[in-house]
Amino acid sequence: MFAASPAPTVRRILHVDMDAFYASVEQRDTPSLRGRPVAVGGRPESRAVVCAASYEARVFGVHSAMPMSRAIALCPDLVIVPPDFTRYREVSQQVHEVFRAATPLVEPLSLDEAYLDVTDNAWGLPLGVDVARRIKDEIRARTGLTASAGVAPNKFLAKIASAWRKPDGLTVIAPERVERFLQRLPVDALWGVGPVTARRLRALGIERLVDVRTADGEALRAALGSHADWLVRLAWGDDDRPVLPNRSAKSHGAERTYAHDVADIETMAAEITRLAGISAAWLTRKALYARTVTVKVRYADFTTVTRSRSCTPAIREEGPLGALACALLWNTEAARRPVRLLGVSVHNLTDHPHLTRGEPALPKLPFEAADEDAMATETARHA
Repeated sequence: MFAASPAPTVRRILHVDMDAFYASVEQRDTPSLRGRPVAVGGRPESRAVVCAASYEARVFGVHSAMPMSRAIALCPDLVIVPPDFTRYREVSQQVHEVFRAATPLVEPLSLDEAYLDVTDNAWGLPLGVDVARRIKDEIRARTGLTASAGVAPNKFLAKIASAWRKPDGLTVIAPERVERFLQRLPVDALWGVGPVTARRLRALGIERLVDVRTADGEALRAALGSHADWLVRLAWGDDDRPVLPNRSAKSHGAERTYAHDVADIETMAAEITRLAGISAAWLTRKALYARTVTVKVRYADFTTVTRSRSCTPAIREEGPLGALACALLWNTEAARRPVRLLGVSVHNLTDHPHLTRGEPALPKLPFEAADEDAMATETARHA
């Protein structure tokens, strides 16, 4: 007679996200900002974007990545504070020390959020919700800031749960509640489904996340592209990705928004070369090579295009990278249309110019930052 196999261990995954992180740090350190609508970023006349908005500002519709000029129009009393990434990194280090006190299985996503696998934890707590409560309490004690946490059997659900009751929220999706939770979600809760794709799916009669499960496969692939099968898995709540404490960087980029439209192609080429040099320096520091280079161009009418090219062998030297980026620039309409933003990014990274790194095939969720170094992008430095 064979012994019964032990039941698989149900994972306890946390996603912890600081609440309005940059803006909250500013309000903590400047008492006169507390209770007021605050946006971190540059002045509206410089065409800057909002890096972060306090919850008081969000009431007016202000949110990150919004042009600061639009934010001011929505909230005339908005207080604009320039970003201080050195200070944000110092606070982030305190937060991540709390994470690592609970478990070594911490996957940082950015300065202010991370996944944690607390199935086994240093505090010996059997319930993920108790670990989350202690983490939230210790973050508040050490930094004076609040965090929201989601507890679930996998990363996809934990990420959604952490945003469910912000700020200072704690939401638990127990295994037996997963299906009921999924039934409540709109289709745009899925990875990669933004407003445009959501409208396309709703035109097909796909309103809820669970409708994806029974949708016509060809129609779904037409709307969602190559990730359709993966998204069907997510619609069933199936996400077996592990928490990776040493997750490799997937990409790096730098971009700049200009106070005045740029119309001279030679000026643009010089700027593209400079931005490529930033990525080249980053690749050198990380001892990595890039197999793909992408140039981003935003025209004066806000139309945005990208041009990419892969190369073998992979590159990281400033000269070849800059030359390739300039060639991609010439493959746009930049010579004929004024430009308000330029960017260069590197992807498909590898440790050796003639080898691929062999990254896992599953895509990352859209809200996951590829690398902490990319947080302080050229956009933020010029904000």
